Amino acid sequence: MLQYIIKRIILAIPVVFIISFIVFYIIQLPPGDYVSSYSAKMSASGDIMTQAEMDEMRANLGLDRPVYEQYYVWMKKILLHGDFGFSFNYNKPVLDVVQQYMGLTLVVSIVTMLFHYVIAIPVGIYTAVKQYSAGDYFFSGLSFIGMATPNFLLAIILMFLSYKWFGNPLLGLFSPEYVNAPWSWDRVKDLMQHMIIPVIVIGLSGTADLIRIMRGQMLDELNRPNVVTARAKGLSEMRILFKYPTRAALNPIVSTFGWSLSSIFTGATITAIVLNLPIQGPVMHNALLGQDMYLAGSWLLFMALLTVLGTLISDILLAWLDPKIRTEFRGS
Repeated sequence: MLQYIIKRIILAIPVVFIISFIVFYIIQLPPGDYVSSYSAKMSASGDIMTQAEMDEMRANLGLDRPVYEQYYVWMKKILLHGDFGFSFNYNKPVLDVVQQYMGLTLVVSIVTMLFHYVIAIPVGIYTAVKQYSAGDYFFSGLSFIGMATPNFLLAIILMFLSYKWFGNPLLGLFSPEYVNAPWSWDRVKDLMQHMIIPVIVIGLSGTADLIRIMRGQMLDELNRPNVVTARAKGLSEMRILFKYPTRAALNPIVSTFGWSLSSIFTGATITAIVLNLPIQGPVMHNALLGQDMYLAGSWLLFMALLTVLGTLISDILLAWLDPKIRTEFRGS
């Protein structure tokens, strides 16, 4: 098992480098660059930049070099100095921008992920065991609604209901008086209150999807020969349920951990913009719009690392859940 993990980590290194170069290249495919975007903003305010000024600015920022040379310099600084470059939009180092929003992004992402699995797995088991019951119809209908409703529309609906019932639309993650306040119990309570809508909106569609997957897998496993044999031996239904069908049904849930980790971590960018959430999703969106390539590239590189890490975690969990996979790992 340890040998397998080491092999996967070694294989992941070139994958990350290849992804990072593709991302860096794609970011620069749109016409123009940061200087062009900056010049357009200046022109809109009445301050026209000359071509000489634009060329000088490109030279100072290193944007006049070929793409491969810019990528080489960027990766060299990351590997040797931990320097991810300079954010043109925010006029400060990329790491400072990431650190500014990382804490709240982690809080929202972790709570949303817990919401995903804590709700989806028990509900999926219940709807399979109680197939065609009133509870099954209720949760199945709720799942279809969750999958069909756009996140941004649900966010607007919940904000309207919150404003109508409580007089507060719960925009952002803090009330105005707590935005820059030092941490205290009152600020934590305010954060928890404001996280209700984001967690529901960001987590609902993914949770609904996982419920459907868990239900379908459980229905396939409930009448397997090993389950029938266990019933014939007189084992309790609860013990049979969690020892055989549930464990097998978790395989596809666990296998999605790699992409779900990165997708949840983005904070559902459109939803975050609608709810005015100070997390990484809108920051990355603005970086892409403004062609702030080092900030956008660093964030997308981080997402690639999360995907690779999530896939590795998925494989390890699958080996623990499935004896056949574990046997193959020992032989590898």
